[in-house]
Amino acid sequence: MKWLNPENVVALLTAVVGVAAAVGPFWYERRVPRRKRIGYRVQMDTPIGGDARNGHGTVRLGLFDDSPDMSDATLVLIRIENDGAQGISAADYTGPDTHGLTVHFTDRTVRGLAVTQTNPEHAHLMAHFTPAAGMRHDLNRIHLPKVPLNRGQHYKLLVLLGEGGVGSPVRVTGGLQDGDVMPNESTTPDDKPPLFSRPARMITVALAVCVVALATLTVLRDDAAPPPMGCATGKLTVTGSTAFTPVAEELAEKYQQQCPGSEVTVDTHGSTAGIRGLDEEGRAAEGGSPPLIALSDGPKPNGYPALRESRVAVSAFALVLNDRVPLKGLTTTQVRKLYAGDIRNWKQLGGPDLPVRLVSRDANSGTRQVFQRRILGRGEPANSSQDCVGPDDSTSTVIRCELDSTEQVLARVAALPGAIGYSELRSGTGPQGLHRLRLDGRKPSIEHIGADGYPYHEIEYAYTYGSPPADSLVSSFLAYMTRGSGQDVMRTHGHLPCATPEAAEPCAGE
Repeated sequence: MKWLNPENVVALLTAVVGVAAAVGPFWYERRVPRRKRIGYRVQMDTPIGGDARNGHGTVRLGLFDDSPDMSDATLVLIRIENDGAQGISAADYTGPDTHGLTVHFTDRTVRGLAVTQTNPEHAHLMAHFTPAAGMRHDLNRIHLPKVPLNRGQHYKLLVLLGEGGVGSPVRVTGGLQDGDVMPNESTTPDDKPPLFSRPARMITVALAVCVVALATLTVLRDDAAPPPMGCATGKLTVTGSTAFTPVAEELAEKYQQQCPGSEVTVDTHGSTAGIRGLDEEGRAAEGGSPPLIALSDGPKPNGYPALRESRVAVSAFALVLNDRVPLKGLTTTQVRKLYAGDIRNWKQLGGPDLPVRLVSRDANSGTRQVFQRRILGRGEPANSSQDCVGPDDSTSTVIRCELDSTEQVLARVAALPGAIGYSELRSGTGPQGLHRLRLDGRKPSIEHIGADGYPYHEIEYAYTYGSPPADSLVSSFLAYMTRGSGQDVMRTHGHLPCATPEAAEPCAGE
């Protein structure tokens, strides 16, 4: 590489050190987390009943001398704030009840409560603290509503407590999606963040500009501007799973917008066909790695030793049933009997008098392979119908047809009374005229994969022929898919990225 010489290496190292020196103080002072976070801290905990000591002797306050139960009363002021990097909405709270947070006072009982807000710009938050929204207190706990907080917004609780002493622990608990509730040890003043002095800010900015300019002038000696960091140019084709096509298409569109000079084409015909095509192109490339990625619902078949896997996401699948059959769920045993021909009419399961019609995918489909592996435990019966309506052979025990894509399966199930099929989870919500089924009493869901035992799920794989070069479009697109904004795209389509902590266990399985 032309730019890799001692002079440039020194320049780059200087840039790295300078940027670290510039960014480090800001990070240390602000400590802004990447996850959503609610922080809390006790700003005051003082006695107001009986005798209170102030460090210079004993001060007789006597505010509750006539109330024996409050002779040891205390006042506690708690600040609760969004000190994370993102705004928090009411939907981000994960608690099962109406309230979002719970304040616990060890060994003390709540006697009174006031919510305060000293910043006029945040006054609208007060409208959320109503009993209807979940605001209440009981014994030693305060239940707080699911209050939406933009970054930096806060509110305070002034609490009158009895039956305890100053300094006993105070905890705030609750759940946030992709976030935490934790004590805030910041030394930030109440209403505005800490600021460097103007000279310090100017020096910091100047240092950052200088070191970046040094690296730019030294390394970029020609007129060609490089692509954004992490991008690559060239052409790439993504093939394989039709169930994962909507995700691949959106990823390709967004990558091309962010990385000029790249061309990503999505051309999917089924997982098995994609694997086979990748292997053929790889062998034809004579030792190279072609610009091709094959997506597969589940692991590749045996016999392709040169293909290298990347585990991308966990995908949930669902059985879909025509609305003329009002059943809401089936057991795995019932599904197996349907596909074995033991149940031929829905009235055998308490449904209407309609023949069972099995609408399936072709042999190249990874979705079909997932269904056979995870649910049937065997292959599907032979194709017996071209139109999915009646058998081509009167001796057939089942009416079963095969179609080329998930979209075709869903459209046929929705239009044909008595039809049942399968699809990727999010796709099953599209057409009118069909509904998704519970399986063994469990609702199809990606959020609780691996926790509630829903059996119909699979790992989504991305395959390359061998290991592509690190600076290739193949490597860059794979990294984009599995990290950063690519994860957001997969979540939007109902898949759980393998790079996230909650997917670690299901993505590790086979």
